[in-house]
Amino acid sequence: MADAKREIERKYESDDSGLPDLTDAGPVAAVLDKGVVELDATYYDTAGERLAADSITLRRRTGGSDAGWHLKLPVSPGVRDEIQAPLSDTVPEELAGLVRSRVRDAELIPVVRLRSARDLRHLMDTEGKLLAEASVDAVRAERLTEGGGAAQWTEIEVELAQDADPAVLDKVEKRLRKAGVRPSKASSKLARALAETTPGKRRHKGAGRPKRRPEPVTAGDHVLAYVRAQRDAIVELDPAVRRDVEDSVHRMRVATRRMRSTFRSFRKILDRTVTDPIADELKWLAGELGVDRDHEVLAGRLTAALDAVPDALVSGPVPERLGHWAGPGHGGTSGRLIGVLDSHRYLTLLDALDGVITEPPLLEAAAGAPDKALAKAVRKDFAKVSRLITHALDLDPGHDRDLAMHEARKKAKRTRYAGEAATPALGGPAAALTKDMKSLQGLLGEHQDSVMARQTLRELSAVAHAAGESAFTYGLLYAREERRAAEVEAELPADWKKISTRATV
Repeated sequence: MADAKREIERKYESDDSGLPDLTDAGPVAAVLDKGVVELDATYYDTAGERLAADSITLRRRTGGSDAGWHLKLPVSPGVRDEIQAPLSDTVPEELAGLVRSRVRDAELIPVVRLRSARDLRHLMDTEGKLLAEASVDAVRAERLTEGGGAAQWTEIEVELAQDADPAVLDKVEKRLRKAGVRPSKASSKLARALAETTPGKRRHKGAGRPKRRPEPVTAGDHVLAYVRAQRDAIVELDPAVRRDVEDSVHRMRVATRRMRSTFRSFRKILDRTVTDPIADELKWLAGELGVDRDHEVLAGRLTAALDAVPDALVSGPVPERLGHWAGPGHGGTSGRLIGVLDSHRYLTLLDALDGVITEPPLLEAAAGAPDKALAKAVRKDFAKVSRLITHALDLDPGHDRDLAMHEARKKAKRTRYAGEAATPALGGPAAALTKDMKSLQGLLGEHQDSVMARQTLRELSAVAHAAGESAFTYGLLYAREERRAAEVEAELPADWKKISTRATV
């Protein structure tokens, strides 16, 4: 099993003067000389350098205190999650899985070898606690692919110790700048190595840093920008889902829904003969992601509701039966879900999403002004919500109204996502509508959660009754859920009147 840690570091250009004295730089009370460490790292990527394009590094390193395989995933500038695995001759399958959404079926091959002589210092506080590691690295880079060259340079690296205050880095940087040391133009050693050993021509020294995309102009530009953001979210969340990072499954599911809604809302802009089959696959993926998620959310709701019941009103083994229903396996990433992310179907879907970005299926309306085409699509979605809300309010409380409100919730969510896509072009009115649709979605979602909770309580009550147990507490919980649904239904007319009055897109 691979180990993970959060890496926070800063890199600086270095000359022959080496590392200035960092004693008394903020909380640094002492600087300990730890000697020179020889490091030898081979970096792996695809032939097209897909990992480097996303500022991801995968290396096999010997030397130092953490020899082994290291995968670094970007979090924010200067911050990366580092996942480590034991030393082996081939890329560990667990790390290969974490980059599969980027690599797909391409082979991971050695692309660069970096050998570094690291002159290491430990920065300590007054109590002898490690604050950071500072080093001067003399680096020799060798391109391992055909026609590659070599390069060498010296740089300063300062890495924050685990659980240390990030403000330490600011104090150290202030001291370094005062000594004439400047931040590195490259985002990582690998980025610089690729820049300086590229066959034929030299890359920009800032290689590895994200490139700014041109501002969207047409309606099609705006829709594609939103689609691209959701594609990127799915790909970037893939490793987090595999690692069972909190909320990652939900966030990936939301990205699939956003993209699917966008395809449906902007059918006058994107050719549905291309996007409809992709939308079907996105629905499949959302369903797979939701298998555990929906159960987990409902279990949390019922558990919280039971916790609010006084002990005197809990009749029978209700906590045990509810716990058994919730199941110990829910809430963590299952082997089934990782199997989904490794499947040919999922990887084919990612390729299809790439195709929408690289060869967008734009229709004639895509070339038009965004303020007209996008506003028209958003208004159309809003009109559907309006009809569904009106229909739901005309129905008597009960099953049919529950279904109608559920349909209204789904359309409110779609309108919300359409408003999000249109906001960069339409500004305040679209942003206000998005906010209103989010609020409406939340209200209707609370109602739907109550419907699902009552259904589950009926089932649990029947099982308990068949086992000769009291069903009193299930009935109590059911009544409370029923009351909450009634409260939502009572709130809805006034809330909807305010929303419909404010809508100006």
